Amino acid sequence: MARPLLARRVRGVAAAICAMSPLAAGCGGFGGVGSGGGTTVAVAVVANPQMKDMEALTPYFERAHPDIRVRFVTLPENQARQKITESVATGGHEFDVVMISNYETPLWARNGWLTDLQGRADRTPGYAPSDFIAPVRAALSYRGHLYSVPFYGESSFLMYRKDLFAARGLTMPERPTWRQVAAFAKKLDDPERGVAGICLRGAPGWGQVLAPLNTVINTFGGRWYDPRWNAQLTTPEVERAVRFYVSLVRGHGEPGAANAGFTECATHFAQGKAAMWYDATSAAGVLEDPASSRVVGRTGYVAAPVERTAWSGWLYSWSLGIPRTSTHQDAAWTFMSWATSREYIELVGRRLGWSRLPPGSRYSTYALPRYRQIARAFAGPTLQGIRHADQRRPTVRPVPYTGVQFLDIPEFQDLGTRVSQQVNAAISGQESVRTALAQSQRYARTVGRDQQRPGR
Repeated sequence: MARPLLARRVRGVAAAICAMSPLAAGCGGFGGVGSGGGTTVAVAVVANPQMKDMEALTPYFERAHPDIRVRFVTLPENQARQKITESVATGGHEFDVVMISNYETPLWARNGWLTDLQGRADRTPGYAPSDFIAPVRAALSYRGHLYSVPFYGESSFLMYRKDLFAARGLTMPERPTWRQVAAFAKKLDDPERGVAGICLRGAPGWGQVLAPLNTVINTFGGRWYDPRWNAQLTTPEVERAVRFYVSLVRGHGEPGAANAGFTECATHFAQGKAAMWYDATSAAGVLEDPASSRVVGRTGYVAAPVERTAWSGWLYSWSLGIPRTSTHQDAAWTFMSWATSREYIELVGRRLGWSRLPPGSRYSTYALPRYRQIARAFAGPTLQGIRHADQRRPTVRPVPYTGVQFLDIPEFQDLGTRVSQQVNAAISGQESVRTALAQSQRYARTVGRDQQRPGR
């Protein structure tokens, strides 16, 4: 959407977030001189497990850098996206470091909203940007320069309970199809014992239900637009994919699926309440951590299910960037280079447990002996998924956009959210899949016509 419209739309949401969240106290501006005379760096992050680990370990950074204090604003994913986007897009000064992704990074770099980090990364002793996993590094670059650096990287894969499969005499293929997954879910669904056949995201949000659903649409041969930006959300391929996903989660998914996102599914599966879960490869660290999981050592990991494509996993990275408006860029880089360094990754292992390392960002992570031992079941599928994710050719036929689980256009934040709300309504039984897609097509057609305008 246009920058003035974006600012108007999310400014009110951000104000409400500040008013209701004690974690966001002082949203009017954090950067500045700390009470001890040093610099306070304001860092906006998403409330995922690995980010909470970063907060827990930040005192180690502050002891090593007594002139820098770090203050976090931690919010759920949808709220964090809105707040960070509002701040950066309107030139706000709330944050010195923002957690963004490979969706925002190239777009915001092109708009001049982010600081070019390549020179700092190259000059920082021991930082080794060449150690970043190549597809992730490329996804966070604009014109060959890094504009954000990966905190962790991920693709998507299917997680399954090896013990439940064995008890039913079932064998999971290394490269399953969605039809096979649906058949497994039907056989393993056991409501009396409180075990769902599969856990799938259903919560609204372009980063929630649309993340896995887009990979299903892609592999079923669907697409959002044809090369001329004609909307395609009511084509037979898209309808089959969405109908399949909705039927699967309604028939054999977790209770309350319409309210379930990554965090809810992680909890559900880790507590032994689902036989399968399709989601981010970064979830493996949660499932193999004895402190948070009852299924340690009982989970298998295989490639993202497919239908018509050879591979279907997404490519995503939660990363850290510096808004151009930050007045504390040196201190901001000092912190974020620590939080994305090899030394930080090893600190997580030593202090919190080797299963909790931020995955998918550096090749060197997979050479650490302790991590190799713990990650032997999921390291291969993780790296394989990242390597095969094709952002430029995500589906069967050509598309005018880049992205597997998103479209690289500014309007997608709004469009994706609107479409996700329609899908959520279908999952909750409030409307049919056909009705949901008809309304989604109207939204997509409006955006497509804007993309067709000369000069776009």
